[in-house]
Amino acid sequence: MASKLWLALSLWLLLSTCEGGKQMSKLSTKKLCADADCSHPILIAQALQDFNTADCRFITFRQGQLIYVYAMLKGRGNLFWAGTVQDSYYGQQEARIGHFPSSVVKEVLPLMPADTEVKTTNWDFYCN
Repeated sequence: MASKLWLALSLWLLLSTCEGGKQMSKLSTKKLCADADCSHPILIAQALQDFNTADCRFITFRQGQLIYVYAMLKGRGNLFWAGTVQDSYYGQQEARIGHFPSSVVKEVLPLMPADTEVKTTNWDFYCN
């Protein structure tokens, strides 16, 4: 009993000292990817306009930037894709995957078919 209490206290202390994140609501329960891990880009898209957001589930980009798309949400979230922005110089933008509306980009180069359906997890919509 004492070891369980010590373990619980230790875990609480560890988690309370870490920089906390925030679980956001899911945009969808399923997504389409090129593989089961969603680790390969499906296509390269180019931003048609600036997209600025305060919602940490989404990425911000400027008109003309290239975006590597890794997933396309299905169901009620089917208007959103997930990807990462590539700037003209790689070091200019933090590399992180986030969501964005598919309507503000155009497909430039298809890379792999998005024929693998994957369930989304809480980590898909977790924010730091």
